[in-house]
Amino acid sequence: MLVLDSGGLSRLSGRTKTAVSLIRAFRAQELWPPVVPTMVLVESLYGDPRRDANTHRFLKTCIIDTSVSESTARRAAELRRLARVGSAVDALVVALAEPSGTVLTGDRADIEALAAEANRVAVEVV
Repeated sequence: MLVLDSGGLSRLSGRTKTAVSLIRAFRAQELWPPVVPTMVLVESLYGDPRRDANTHRFLKTCIIDTSVSESTARRAAELRRLARVGSAVDALVVALAEPSGTVLTGDRADIEALAAEANRVAVEVV
């Protein structure tokens, strides 16, 4: 499973050659479509249809995760405590990727620290 944080979502929705190459690579690795938790939308969207057009178009190709269970929220809190870094959204993204998922991020330091405490979560930086 591939989970996008706000940096990953922003980079892949940018409609660049790099984004297209990444998407092809993730498809080849059978990590497509990615999961985007709804809390990531708050960090990624501007609330302006013109500025958000590319992101909205890209989101149609994703799985939007609209629920965070109590157990996932508790696990995210535990990851933040253990890592001593990261926002609540970062911790939830990593917790959702457990076990054996990959997080695509632009925030290497915090996500890697959280993933180091998680159950087999890989980090890809864009």
